[in-house]
Amino acid sequence: MDILNGIVLFANFVIIPGLAYGAQLALGALGVTLIYAVLRFSNFAHGDLMAFGTAATVLFTWWLQSMGVSLGVLPTALLALPVGIVAAVAISLLMDRAVYSFYREKRSAPVIFVIVSVGVMFVLNGLTRLLIGPDDQRFADGARFVIRARDFEAWSGLDEGLALRSTQVLTLVVAVIVVIALFLFLNRSRTGKAMRAYSDNEDLALLSGIDPKKVVFWTWVIAASLATIAGTLYGLDKSFKPFTYFQLLLPMFAAAIVGGIGNPVGAIAGGFIIAFSEVTVTYAYKRVLDYLIPWWEPEGLIQLLSTDYKFAVSFVILVVVLLIRPTGLFKGKVI
Repeated sequence: MDILNGIVLFANFVIIPGLAYGAQLALGALGVTLIYAVLRFSNFAHGDLMAFGTAATVLFTWWLQSMGVSLGVLPTALLALPVGIVAAVAISLLMDRAVYSFYREKRSAPVIFVIVSVGVMFVLNGLTRLLIGPDDQRFADGARFVIRARDFEAWSGLDEGLALRSTQVLTLVVAVIVVIALFLFLNRSRTGKAMRAYSDNEDLALLSGIDPKKVVFWTWVIAASLATIAGTLYGLDKSFKPFTYFQLLLPMFAAAIVGGIGNPVGAIAGGFIIAFSEVTVTYAYKRVLDYLIPWWEPEGLIQLLSTDYKFAVSFVILVVVLLIRPTGLFKGKVI
């Protein structure tokens, strides 16, 4: 029984949160890797694009809630999500038209695009704070739990109860649907094949009659949509705060690079690798060890790192991968 209690406790605080967080990072990293693969630059504004789209979703969710509209057990934010996606797509296309297209026509070096994206990042950050403010905002409603800890305890007879939040299940379900839809689009549709061809060889793609403006348009549409979906799922699971999404930029880039920048499969794998690394390193294992090794009474929390340093885990992994295997686990493009 003690072993089962330890497993349930570990699942509550490591496995389930790691899966949900990994799915959120994977969706964000897919947007990062798509921009890098097709438009050939690292978009440092991706975290704040995520924040902007999520802020629009939050505001429309509040309006729907004030009108008495709901989805019952599901969060109302699902109804507001298309509005957030449209807002993120619109601001992305505006920034591309006003900023990135100028440097693309001049065929500027990728480092120029990176510097420009930092400027766009600050603009989006300011717009988001102006739109919704800098503080924590909660917008989740509907059923809170799929499995409650007390119900699980009563059913199983264990001392520890398994808790499964509805937002965690929603995150995994939506992530699977989005990933399947994205891969079908890239591999089956004519536009998706054009994007892949443009990514592999721009000059040859242009000679084949592929319209670069159409490729750029759909790249921003997909990247902005992925960012908004990931940001909304993260906000529902935790809370919405603009600065938090700026901080998520590091683990998202780490996920994309660890998996192989420019490789969609690698971005998904990298998201889960980074998520589980952060969660396992910052979790306090004292209670789990009390169940698994009852004769050992460890002092302290048995925590490798405080949760305040969880983003340092992403940074360390990122540096190690860049030093040892710059192409990532799935052999993406070298930065």
